[in-house]
Amino acid sequence: MHRPWLVGALVAGALLLGGCGDPASGEGVAADLPATTRQQAAPSVQAPPEEPPVVLYLGDSLAMENQQVVGRELRRELRARYTAAPYSGTTLCDYLEGTGARSLVPDADKAAALVRRLRPDVVVLQFWGNSWGYTPCMDGITYDRSPGRYLERYAADARRLTEQIGAAGGARRPRILWVLQGPDPITPDRVRRVNRLYEERAAASHDAVADAGRAVGPASGRYTWVQHLPCTAYERAHAGYCTEPGRGVTALHRDDDYLHFCLAPTTSTPRPCPVRSPGILRIAREITRAVAERTGG
Repeated sequence: MHRPWLVGALVAGALLLGGCGDPASGEGVAADLPATTRQQAAPSVQAPPEEPPVVLYLGDSLAMENQQVVGRELRRELRARYTAAPYSGTTLCDYLEGTGARSLVPDADKAAALVRRLRPDVVVLQFWGNSWGYTPCMDGITYDRSPGRYLERYAADARRLTEQIGAAGGARRPRILWVLQGPDPITPDRVRRVNRLYEERAAASHDAVADAGRAVGPASGRYTWVQHLPCTAYERAHAGYCTEPGRGVTALHRDDDYLHFCLAPTTSTPRPCPVRSPGILRIAREITRAVAERTGG
């Protein structure tokens, strides 16, 4: 398949990424979205932990589009009590308490505030890494202008967010699960370095990572971006997940969007993905597997 997405990404980034983790314009930012989205537990189809885990899912536009599928998988596999509060266009500093008007996340949905209210066992954090300085709390620091400064600031925010979540949890500190990101064809080294930062942060604070990004890349290269991958057995058996059964491959991205995994067009109002999308399911399954591993499921 040809790749007109690349021209669109370079010429009209604001339109392409209006609801993504790094928008270039104000369109599609979820600063005025309703507060926390809650989803109730559903019967399990496999042996769950004795006590269903309480899971909190936070993140940017990738989490926004993933949230319903992640919740479905966690409820089905683990009977999890699940809450999602993603905001498109955000990064780690948006979820820090004390950022006030410089944040795109309201005080009620800051990570620490939600931890105090919900008492989760696991906090799942999925952030692509807002590298264009869109959100005010990044103080204009961007990867393209100053990679070193960007990574230093991002590491500091990851440490502060870990500390705030830990303090909010008190004696019942939740385990933090950092979601590693998939390949990026525009700045592949940035994603690699952000993922390394997540791994280092998890190791330093005795937390964990979920390598969901590996599930949306080829076996031959962890950071090689592809638009299609071979269909899995599950995708072949479920209508809509193997998008090109004649070729035996399925689409991870639309032609006009190299970042998101939702196969429906991006809209000016961020929303959970409304269509079956193989990349989202692959990511959700890896997150669920990692949560199960950390909670005894």
